[in-house]
Amino acid sequence: MTRSTEILAAAARTSLHAPSVFNTQPWRWRIAGDTMSLYADRSRALTATDPGGRLLLLSCGGALHHARAALAGAGAHAAVERFPEPGEPDLLARITFTGERPADAEARRMAEAAGRRRTDRRAYGERPVTDAQLTTLRRVVEAQGAYLHVVRPDQVSAFAAATDVAGETERTDPAYREELRQWTSRPAGSGDGVPATTAVEPALRRVPVRDFAPEGDAGLTAGPGHDAGAAYVIVFGLSDRPADVLRGGEALSALLLAATADGLATAPLSDSVEVDWPRHLLRQLLSDVGEPYVAVRVGYADDSTELPPAPRRDPADIIEFGD
Repeated sequence: MTRSTEILAAAARTSLHAPSVFNTQPWRWRIAGDTMSLYADRSRALTATDPGGRLLLLSCGGALHHARAALAGAGAHAAVERFPEPGEPDLLARITFTGERPADAEARRMAEAAGRRRTDRRAYGERPVTDAQLTTLRRVVEAQGAYLHVVRPDQVSAFAAATDVAGETERTDPAYREELRQWTSRPAGSGDGVPATTAVEPALRRVPVRDFAPEGDAGLTAGPGHDAGAAYVIVFGLSDRPADVLRGGEALSALLLAATADGLATAPLSDSVEVDWPRHLLRQLLSDVGEPYVAVRVGYADDSTELPPAPRRDPADIIEFGD
C-alpha cells in the first residue's frame, strides 16, 4: 500500500465517526491510487423518516468533512470535487491527495476532536453558551458554504412547538415506528443504529428530544438539568439542491468538531426538518431566507460521566480499494 493510499484509508476510517441520521452511516468509499471517492449508500436510506433523502445527503456531507479534517490533521494536501460526474448522482465527492506539509495546530485539534465527539442527548445545565462561542460556530459553518441561525430566546417556544408537532406526527405513523424499531434494535455486530445503551429516558426539556427507546429501556437518564443554558442553532442553506445539502452536512460536521474542541456538548435535532409543516415553521424562524437542514442543541452537560460510544461499522464494509 502506497503512502497516499494509507493516508486516504485513514481518513476514510475517521469518517466513520461522523454523525448520521439514526446512525445509519449511509456512505461508502472507493480508494484508487491518489484518489478517494465518496458514494451515497441508498440501501441504508430511511424511506419513512427521510423520504426525500436530504438527511442521507447531510450524513454523507458529515462523512466528507470528517475525512477532510483527518487529512488536514495529518498534514495532507487534498483537492475536493463535489458531484464530479453529472451522470453519477450517487458519486458525491472525489478527494485527490496532492502532497504533504506539516499540519497546523488548529487542523490537528479538529482531527483529534473527531474521535472524541459524541451525540449527548442528556440534559444540559444552566451554564450558558457564550456569544463568542456562537460566533465561532457561525464562522466555521460559513467557511463550509452554509449558514447558521441562532434561535433567539423569543423563538425557542416556536422551535419547541415545531419539534413537538414533528415528533407527534411521526409517532402516529406506523411506517416511522417500524423504521425506528429497525434502527434501535440492530443485530449484534452490525455496527450501526441507536442501541438502548445510548438512548436517554424522556424528561422535561425546553425543546423535546427524540425518544430512541420507546419500550422504556433507555440506558441513560437525562440528569438534573433542563437545558436552561443550552443554545439552539439551525444549519441552513439557500436551497435543497443536493450540492447545497452536502455542503450543509460538511458545515454540521465542522460545527460539531469545533464545539467538541471547545468543550461543548452537542446533539443534532433533525425531527423538525423531517415533517413538512414543522419544517415550514423553521423556515419562518429563518425569515424565509433559506432552507433548514438540521438543528443542533449546544451546551454544557451537568453529568460529566463519559458517554458510551455509538456503534460503528467495520471499515472493510465501507472502504473498497481499486487499481
